[in-house]
Amino acid sequence: MSLINKFFGTGVALITPFKKDYSVDYEALGRVIDHVINGGVEYVVTLGTTGETPTLTKAEKLEIVNYTYTKVNNRVPVVVGIGGNNTAELLEDFKKFPLEKATAILSASPYYSKPSQEGLYQHYKTLADAAPKPIVLYNVPGRTGRNMSAALTTKLSAHPNIVAMKEASGDMQQCMEILRDKAENFTVVSGDDALGLSQMACGMKGVISVAANAYPKEFSELVRLCLKNDFADATKIHYKLLQAYDYMFVENNPAGVKAFMYEMGLIENVLRLPVTPVSNDLQQKIKAYVKAF
Repeated sequence: MSLINKFFGTGVALITPFKKDYSVDYEALGRVIDHVINGGVEYVVTLGTTGETPTLTKAEKLEIVNYTYTKVNNRVPVVVGIGGNNTAELLEDFKKFPLEKATAILSASPYYSKPSQEGLYQHYKTLADAAPKPIVLYNVPGRTGRNMSAALTTKLSAHPNIVAMKEASGDMQQCMEILRDKAENFTVVSGDDALGLSQMACGMKGVISVAANAYPKEFSELVRLCLKNDFADATKIHYKLLQAYDYMFVENNPAGVKAFMYEMGLIENVLRLPVTPVSNDLQQKIKAYVKAF
């Protein structure tokens, strides 16, 4: 399998389970990793923003990456999230993080700073020139405050060490412009669970999913059906999961997906401030959904 094909299918943006004392729950993380791999996902992403990385210490991040490598044990590729709004600090992280066993680095675009398109280009070019592993771009303007334009993505797609993109702008026209104009050996995957089916119909090659933490079997089957152009059967699964997508994101991610996984007995329903568990009303709706699924 070529490097580029390693991003075909379902990647799961792993949550970070916590114990009731807010320490990292490695036993639960192990259960989650087994749950998603046994469920059929093609690769895992550790230290994505769904993993509550803004509230993890540097020591915890290093320990989580090493634990993930050990628990995954080469069953699927591992992508490591290293992103932020201080380009120089990220270059230092490339030297400090254990990346020998990583397939790639997922790097979310800078948050809060709201750089220009030229600033975003120079940021990613600087990272890609220095990174010891291929870079996967991550555009999520709802979180970062600045959209990466289709023209910028197309320009970056020509860099030899930028191999893929997780696109989560929610702008379908922008997604289609990227798919039309990107470099040939550049893979685009969806970062929106609810839009994944539509975006794969346009040419995306998979999804880096939040929902697959809870429903890996169903979600990865949906993606595989889309990649085989079997949209009739994929749509059946999509509509079965549609309400779950809404519940997962209506108040907060990862509070929503953690509520699902708590009801499934996989983790404690604990998040670090400033993120809190979902409201009791939503929790009861999620409980009923899980029971009826």
